[in-house]
Amino acid sequence: MEHIYKKSVNYDMLKLENQLCFPLYACAKEVVKKYKPLLDELGLTYTQYIAMMVLWERKSMNVKSLGECLYLDSGTLTPLLKKLESNGFILRTRSAEDERNLIITITDKGEALKEKAIEIPYKLASCLNLSLEETKTLYSLLYKILGEFKEV
Repeated sequence: MEHIYKKSVNYDMLKLENQLCFPLYACAKEVVKKYKPLLDELGLTYTQYIAMMVLWERKSMNVKSLGECLYLDSGTLTPLLKKLESNGFILRTRSAEDERNLIITITDKGEALKEKAIEIPYKLASCLNLSLEETKTLYSLLYKILGEFKEV
């Protein structure tokens, strides 16, 4: 009988409702969906938007560092950055010190896009129906999880 119980407990862990990963995935997908109409006005995808947020703050950095900030690999970043460059939002140049390093620099046009994006976080926050305290708690917990993955 004990063996059957253990098997039942193990199978219960395979239920979708018992998986932490599923509500994280589903929420992330739904939140990104909420961003879409707001970002369409700027001509950006969500991934391009988060790359621009980093560049609005840092102005210039190498691709590797940008990838680390966004948890993205170069295979994902390369086409994204090419599109941002073709739209005139960034410049990609080789480092003078080490040509293997590709440096991304925001352009004046990319910097001007920040003014159009300023309302997006406020508009999205109004869709989430979380109190300030709940938002802070969720933010803290998610970054705690991400921190664990960075250490691996």
